[in-house]
Amino acid sequence: MDAGEALIPITMFAGGFAMIFGIYYLKTRQNLAMIEKNMNPKEFANRPAPYKNLKWALLLIGAGVGLFLAYVLDNYVLYHSYRNNFDNEHNAPIYFALIAIGGGLGLFGSYKMEKKWWDENKDKQ
Repeated sequence: MDAGEALIPITMFAGGFAMIFGIYYLKTRQNLAMIEKNMNPKEFANRPAPYKNLKWALLLIGAGVGLFLAYVLDNYVLYHSYRNNFDNEHNAPIYFALIAIGGGLGLFGSYKMEKKWWDENKDKQ
């Protein structure tokens, strides 16, 4: 094992430690800042997030629709454009792009629904 190969696990463990330490440090600083402003950090820790399940549902539905659309494009629309040159090749970038686009559209739909609800109920609070 040469020096370049030895650096990979060292860097991986050092980066993991730095990430965990940084998250803990920043969380502690946030709690201290809240205490200085006479706020209770425990009160905000367990606050419910409205529409959390809706957000996940729309994200996964969008990713699924994107994956299905990529499959349809790959097997039926773009079938003849590259199948003659490569026998077992698939057009993988289409799958990744449409999953991301579908997930992004799902999150955008969730944002619009949440914003509409907050705008309607702003006066009631």
